Amino acid sequence: MSTATITSKGQITIPAIVRAALGVEAGDRVEFVQVEPGRFELFASTQPVSALKGLVRKPTTPVTVEIMNETIAKRGASSK
Repeated sequence: MSTATITSKGQITIPAIVRAALGVEAGDRVEFVQVEPGRFELFASTQPVSALKGLVRKPTTPVTVEIMNETIAKRGASSK
């Protein structure tokens, strides 16, 4: 297990073994995601947005703008 100490400015140095495992270097961004109260996971945010391509499948039947507008109108009317 690797540990780090928080400075008076709220900063930490991520241990070298953790940086290597995440593949991050100086200047890279990381994200802290709360997975439950009091518990966070650290993720490297180094991939470009284009890496998300193909993550969500295209619908088998395309949705028209008219259908989208009808659905929005119905949902808007039902929320009032």
